[in-house]
Amino acid sequence: FARFTYGPPLVQAAASGDIDLGSVGDVPPITGAAKEYGFKVVAVNRSLTPTQSSENIIVPKGSKLKTLGDLKGKKLAVPQGSSAHGLALNALKSVGLTPKDVKLVFLDPAAGATAFNTGKVDAWSIWNPQSAIAVKNGARILAKGLPPIDQTSSYYVASEKSLNDKTKRAALTDVLKRLAHEFAWAIKHEDKYAEAISKEEGIPLADAKTSLKAFETRVTPVEKFDIAAEQKLADAFLEAGQITKKVDVSSITDNLLPAGYDSSKLEVES
Repeated sequence: FARFTYGPPLVQAAASGDIDLGSVGDVPPITGAAKEYGFKVVAVNRSLTPTQSSENIIVPKGSKLKTLGDLKGKKLAVPQGSSAHGLALNALKSVGLTPKDVKLVFLDPAAGATAFNTGKVDAWSIWNPQSAIAVKNGARILAKGLPPIDQTSSYYVASEKSLNDKTKRAALTDVLKRLAHEFAWAIKHEDKYAEAISKEEGIPLADAKTSLKAFETRVTPVEKFDIAAEQKLADAFLEAGQITKKVDVSSITDNLLPAGYDSSKLEVES
């Protein structure tokens, strides 16, 4: 196992063959493809609670910002090339703003937390558990990462080199199915799942329970509507000047799971 704090470096690692498989948000495959990285999207982590946002744009306690339009001219912290970057772009676009209308401050999650907590930025586009913890401590959600401005799914990417190796391809499919069983088991054992999240993320158990619903997912193949949603996001990144090359999402898709596979329907121990 190799730990990554967010998606862009993970996609690079998959492209270079340093890792075989990894899970990322909706944007890293797009920014990676724009740089012609050698990887494919092979499966989807689909939220079981699509009305629960896994990422948000938040403002500090006491902030005078009330709407997305109020972000004009303000500093917005964003992990560059991440799903939270996509949320920021689409949220701004929804109120007629572009990246030029705000001051995007590209910071990794740890640096973003410091900047947000010390008042060096006016808002932060970030996922859970960081978002949930901040809100618990008094921050306020300015925009939720929900359709139509954001996806609630994440994606598995795999090294193209590994996918072209028949033995490794079979192994990757097996790993995905094992992960699917683990997620199905976790949903039925929320207390133990929260304990695992607390340990893995290094956060208090109470904080893990607060953001638990955002971690409850099912593993499925990539569907046509996923490709369409990713293509729309890729086009938005190109339009906003965040990438310089048009991305054809269908060309970076290679399903490892059979059609109709859905981990939420798996039989697991109660």
